[in-house]
Amino acid sequence: MNWQDVIFKFAGGLGIFLFGIKYMSDGLQKSAGDKMRDVLAKYTSNPFLGVLFGIGVTILIQSSTGTTVMAIGLINAGLMTLRQAIGVIMGANIGTTMTAFIVGIKIETYSLPIIGLGAILLFFIGRKKVQYIGQVVFGFGMLFLGLSTMGSGLKPLSQLPAFSDFIVNMSEYPVLALLAGTIFTVIIQSSTAAIGILQTLADEGMISFRHSLPILFGDNLGTTITAIIASIGATVAARRAALVHVMFNVLGVILFMISLPLVYNVLMWIGPDINVRMQIAYAHGFFNVANTIIFFPLIPFLAWIVTKMVPGKMEELEFAPKFLDLRLLATPSMALGQAQHEIMRMGKYAREALEDATGYFFRRDAKSAAMALQKEQLVNELERKITDYMVKIHQNGLPEAESERATGLMHAVNDIERIGDHAENIVELTQYCADNKVEISQDAELQLRDMLELADRAVERAIYALEHHDRSAADEVLLHEAELDRMEREYRTAHINRLNQNACTGNSGAIFLDIIHNLERVGDHSKNIAQYVLKVE
Repeated sequence: MNWQDVIFKFAGGLGIFLFGIKYMSDGLQKSAGDKMRDVLAKYTSNPFLGVLFGIGVTILIQSSTGTTVMAIGLINAGLMTLRQAIGVIMGANIGTTMTAFIVGIKIETYSLPIIGLGAILLFFIGRKKVQYIGQVVFGFGMLFLGLSTMGSGLKPLSQLPAFSDFIVNMSEYPVLALLAGTIFTVIIQSSTAAIGILQTLADEGMISFRHSLPILFGDNLGTTITAIIASIGATVAARRAALVHVMFNVLGVILFMISLPLVYNVLMWIGPDINVRMQIAYAHGFFNVANTIIFFPLIPFLAWIVTKMVPGKMEELEFAPKFLDLRLLATPSMALGQAQHEIMRMGKYAREALEDATGYFFRRDAKSAAMALQKEQLVNELERKITDYMVKIHQNGLPEAESERATGLMHAVNDIERIGDHAENIVELTQYCADNKVEISQDAELQLRDMLELADRAVERAIYALEHHDRSAADEVLLHEAELDRMEREYRTAHINRLNQNACTGNSGAIFLDIIHNLERVGDHSKNIAQYVLKVE
């Protein structure tokens, strides 16, 4: 047996197969647009809907891990509860079986024409939508080409006595087969690829359908270990979601291993006359669907137990507006008051985003960076919702004095949103420093600390002045803004001197200048809010 041929064909086939899945997944995501997060947030009001949308989104993006990560992000953002996310994770497990069904269709003979068709759509058609479809078709063809290459590489193994003995041992000891499936999935970090390889082995006659079942269950178990690894050092929400994923699959595997003969008979009744690749796809689907049906009523218990097992307080952000009640639009003056409450909430999160960005700069704390970016997203979301609400208030009619107040508040909303943007810029600049090992000189760091503290005070006073219509607080903001302008000029000159003395590098100097410019702009937006307060009688 030519081992080089076996290894090369298996490794190359696996690479083509994984590339096909990834490329097809990317094309599907681009075709579907980038609204998956919004869809999940909007249509997962209960766990049952969460299951349905977990299935749908995973089929579209061809990645249960991607859907699970999205669900974790929504928990952190306050758009989804842990119970709703459990439903999405269950649905993701069902949705990921679609790839196994695709593999079950034996069309390797047509893989090259399919790749050719995908290439034509991808490279010779100008329309983006058609190119995305071409990407899906191309990836689909590559998937089957990879399977075919792996199959031809693995076929000689069936003649190897050691391989035959290993299969016999696995048939006698299902736990060994379960362990083999688990370890292999952990090694290649893809249950989809592991199941594809299992389907190929079975198709080549190297393993029977009955003996492939424990390996299949091991593949499902292995993918949970990947989730555990991904959640190490992550947020409380991420660890809880990962633990749910583990419990869901581990308990399911235990149940199915105990009832293995019954499971086999049921599957043979469902699909007795189909090819073995499709039988494995049925088994994969049956496992995840049955598992979801069994554990769906236990979602509250699962949520409770993981909360006890992973203690800690989750900092949850509520993306949805709290004060914008559409029923109050019939009374525009009252609606305007509610809008102002929401603007204050938006301002609070913009200031916190700036504080978190500052914390990230000085402590290199990844959690601070994540919170700053989440709060900036929340500020953007509130800006859109508040603006829409204010437009509706204007349409319902306002007295002249209140109309002027509403216009000023609209400007304030824009300035608050821009403060959030500058916080995001500081996070990105800090990330650049971390990635490229850019060191800021001690003098520059002290100057930045002073300027960051003053910018924070300016924002805090501006929001306070807006909330309480406090003219003295607004006057303080104007003084802070003038001082920030002076600081920027002074620190820019000091920076040039440091450059001339080789006390800092050009790279670190560019970062320093960008940050002080962002802080100066934060002062400008705070001043705009203060001037609105001073203008309104």
